[in-house]
Amino acid sequence: MATRDITAEQFNDTINDNDIVLVDFWASWCGPCKAFAPTFAASSEKNPEVVYAKVDTEAEQQLAAAADIRSIPTLMAFKKGKLVFNQAGALPPAQLEELVQKVKEFDVDAAIAAHDDGEAPGQP
Repeated sequence: MATRDITAEQFNDTINDNDIVLVDFWASWCGPCKAFAPTFAASSEKNPEVVYAKVDTEAEQQLAAAADIRSIPTLMAFKKGKLVFNQAGALPPAQLEELVQKVKEFDVDAAIAAHDDGEAPGQP
């Protein structure tokens, strides 16, 4: 599956209606964002069951502010509608693939249950 551009109006439905969603917050003037784009796209081809979404922070300034984006690119991963990863900076291909695998394996329901029981939540 290729990457898809999403807007503020599509953001919540995208993360809530799909099991795993990676979101790349980027801007056209950002050199590291441009360098990361092919890596993000290549990973989307290897993992068709994962939604790869892109948010243009220039066009979606309110969404970027709501997501507390302070530098770009910023990559967020959601599983079952829950944020499980949030990091600024472009990841090399191997690290991105490792992250995708960890998110796939991560038991978000167990982490939520543990958090509700007062334990520290886990992360992939």
